[in-house]
Amino acid sequence: MGELRDLAFSMLKRRGLLGMGAVAGGAAGLAGGVAGLVAPRAAQAQPVDPSASKLQQVLDRGHLIVGTGSTNPPWHFEDETGTLVGMDIDMAHLIAKNLFDDPTKVEFVLQGSDARIPSLITDQVDVICQWMTITPGRAQQCAFTVPYYREGIGLLVMAEGARFTTFEDMLAAGADARVGAMQNVFIEDWIHAGLPEATVDQFDSPDSTLQALNARRVDAYQADQSAIRWLMQTTPGRYLDLGRGWMPNSYASAVRQGDTIWLNWVNTVYREAMLGVDFDIMKASYKKWFGIDLETPRVGFPQEFS
Repeated sequence: MGELRDLAFSMLKRRGLLGMGAVAGGAAGLAGGVAGLVAPRAAQAQPVDPSASKLQQVLDRGHLIVGTGSTNPPWHFEDETGTLVGMDIDMAHLIAKNLFDDPTKVEFVLQGSDARIPSLITDQVDVICQWMTITPGRAQQCAFTVPYYREGIGLLVMAEGARFTTFEDMLAAGADARVGAMQNVFIEDWIHAGLPEATVDQFDSPDSTLQALNARRVDAYQADQSAIRWLMQTTPGRYLDLGRGWMPNSYASAVRQGDTIWLNWVNTVYREAMLGVDFDIMKASYKKWFGIDLETPRVGFPQEFS
């Protein structure tokens, strides 16, 4: 519909211009109007100075500055030795590896989620690697890279003694199915998008929600699918993933707007990690943090264009 509307507007605009040309100068005016419409316009060059790009600034500095968090496994958290680890941290090391042939040349700036865009705008960090969901609103303030993960919400139940062991069972139970979730003004809408009649109990944190599931006060624990996979990895045999996800959203890194050289370079790193020279790094990260075995990209015609 939008394309048709734009085409109609364009046709009307052209007719108006032709009509004005004819009235103003008869045949000469019409000829001039047509010539003005069909004559090629000189290209407006947009010079790009590579030395002014963040890419050159980072190379000159000798290390990468990354905004991230430290409290949200499997994305960014401190392990038992106090080392910052997680999927986002792997992405930061991947960028540093391709910048300096040394993945350790990273300075992490730990920040809350609400500081992600401000830290870019004020040039405190070079790139954000912090489980950041792509939205059109945020894209007005920062430039997103290609996504490196697609998130969604799902359900976790106890592996033994659960009242419901399939998503279909919970759906059929209607209001008798009780789902626990962290408190959020939208959480009932999110859960009801998958289970329209389920009863929703809200808790003040993911930990208290999980405790409610362990105590059998709720039938299922609603969480991001990445968190569910992490729990399945770290507590094998305790929980069961019902295997249904909904409410998809894409996670990407973000850079400051206006620097196409830096954005294109980071995108190149991510694309080749997903499909090319650094695929083994991406494969290992997905296995470690999500328990997902990625298939090796097909050799031959690039599959992303097929």
